[in-house]
Amino acid sequence: MRTVQLLNSDWSFTDMDGNKAQVNIPHTWNALDGQDGGNDYRRGKCTYEKRFAAPSFDPEAQRVYLEFDGANASAEVVLNGKRLTTHHGGYATFRCDITDALQGENLLRVEVDNSVNDRVYPQKADFTFYGGIYRDVKLLIVHKAHFDLDYYGGNGLKITAQTHGSVQVRSWHTGENAQVKITLLDAEEKEVATGYGEDIMLTVQNPHLWHGTVDPYLYTCKAELLVDGDVVDYVNQKFGIRSIRVDSKKGFFLNGKAYPLRGVCRHQDWKGIGNALSKTHHETDMALIREIGANTIRLAHYQHDQYFYDLCDRYGMIVWAEIPYISEHMESGWENTVSQMKELIVQNYNHPSICVWGLSNEITISTKNKKDMLRNHHALNDLAHKMDATRPTALACYAVCGPFNKVAHITDLVSWNLYLGWYVPGLFLNDLWVDFFHFCFPNRPLGYAEYGCEGMPNLHAARPRRGDHSEEYQAKYHEYLVKFIEKRPFMWATHVWNMFDFAADARNQGGEPGMNHKGLVTFDRQTKKDSFYLYKAYWTDTPFVHICGKRYADRTEKITAVRVYSNCDSVTLYADGKEIATKQADKVFVFTVPLGETTQIKAVAGACADTATLHYTPTPNRSYRLEKGKGNGQNWTK
Repeated sequence: MRTVQLLNSDWSFTDMDGNKAQVNIPHTWNALDGQDGGNDYRRGKCTYEKRFAAPSFDPEAQRVYLEFDGANASAEVVLNGKRLTTHHGGYATFRCDITDALQGENLLRVEVDNSVNDRVYPQKADFTFYGGIYRDVKLLIVHKAHFDLDYYGGNGLKITAQTHGSVQVRSWHTGENAQVKITLLDAEEKEVATGYGEDIMLTVQNPHLWHGTVDPYLYTCKAELLVDGDVVDYVNQKFGIRSIRVDSKKGFFLNGKAYPLRGVCRHQDWKGIGNALSKTHHETDMALIREIGANTIRLAHYQHDQYFYDLCDRYGMIVWAEIPYISEHMESGWENTVSQMKELIVQNYNHPSICVWGLSNEITISTKNKKDMLRNHHALNDLAHKMDATRPTALACYAVCGPFNKVAHITDLVSWNLYLGWYVPGLFLNDLWVDFFHFCFPNRPLGYAEYGCEGMPNLHAARPRRGDHSEEYQAKYHEYLVKFIEKRPFMWATHVWNMFDFAADARNQGGEPGMNHKGLVTFDRQTKKDSFYLYKAYWTDTPFVHICGKRYADRTEKITAVRVYSNCDSVTLYADGKEIATKQADKVFVFTVPLGETTQIKAVAGACADTATLHYTPTPNRSYRLEKGKGNGQNWTK
């Protein structure tokens, strides 16, 4: 039977300057310098070494694999002086069989390289390419007859379920005389079907469907490999039974029912940690995404941790999964796009949460050889359909990539990254752009892969304007966009950019250097911006009330506007215990409040209440400084 042994502790790390340190995995060498701006974070080759005793195993009957769940971006694995494998792609699992190279005491050396090159994606994008072994390292000890571990990081199982209850299970293994037994279990671990075969069709009676956040019901496929009647290897794989369909006029359908996809994008890094996340970090991210009521996540711009896909399965998130083919087509990168797409699909085929394979993102930004880029896209699109006939393909187009661009018509679905009202003036341009595309191509499913606006909790404005990076303008922007989206049910999916602020070391303008502040939550996950509560009001049913502008406590206007977000029908506002007004509105309630030197504000909606303290400060406090915004207007910045 297989056993798993973590190799995460006590590694010797040598950076590109020869400096040494003892580290534990997960680890990145860009945890700090990749988040401070200047586009000068360390990119190059660093080395990890670990000494370990050989695990207990029978060399005649077993094999030992070394598994890396993520090493960015290229990795060369050397054991006891023997080079075993090279992997190019920083976001997928890869393995190598180390049985024949093992000794009693072993020296494992891993050279990890995130250098600039023209072969391995990504190379140009608005996020930091952290170097390091930033996910788990494991030893897998398996019988010599085992479910396949050598094909693009998969687990040897491919499960295809249909809503009428038919479940096809294909498996691959070593061992000529081995037999495969498949058992399907329900959520209570009761057997619902069983059979033998490497390609078997089983039937689940009265199947319980996986229905997104409403009912994310999961079955388990238990695959056992038998030799002479004895179980020598096994794989347990969760799966869901569901169907998806996209209508260009009515949007996304799950299990035959309209299911509008409204959610967020996510990057995998944290402040001070980079991309070397623990399970607790992933769980925190999921909890925050669930709190706003999102039902879809675009996991940008690369393959994410398997544990996060598992969380998406468990909580019913519809996922757009993609490879880091981004910003600029590299003629020498064809092979890498193909291998990363194969890894993405092989490793993630069984996740019911994943409903879209993404080919690329904003690829027209700086591509020179457009013909080669188009050929690469068609090849990837054909590959995805060949490997998986059950899911549609999609890509995300840049704003300058117009409606008639050939790139926008390759995949089954298309979504745009549009920041109309942020990078260019005019929120109304969203209406014109989307309605024009839908008029020209009424049979083409259209969505928003990204839309968003910078907002910093320490930047405020009484009259928020585009480009000022204030928390107030971010809220104003999203108030417009959320209503714009509600009016257009034909949009198959919309994803806020981004759920969390994230590192983009090349950024050095406006706000905080090295950061993209379009998140609804800050980089450290400690502050929920006002826009967070706007989406919570629109997407959740559990009653709550939130007063906006709490951090904008010192105000220069004698009479100020107080905005309140709530999913309740009416809100009553009090100032110093005196009722100001009771209003009925749709999610956004606006009150006019006269300010004293200090005014206690309270908003009440049913049994829910929220409070804030505001100060009338005709002359800004010394703790504030006048700062010019990136675009128009000025802000009092604390």
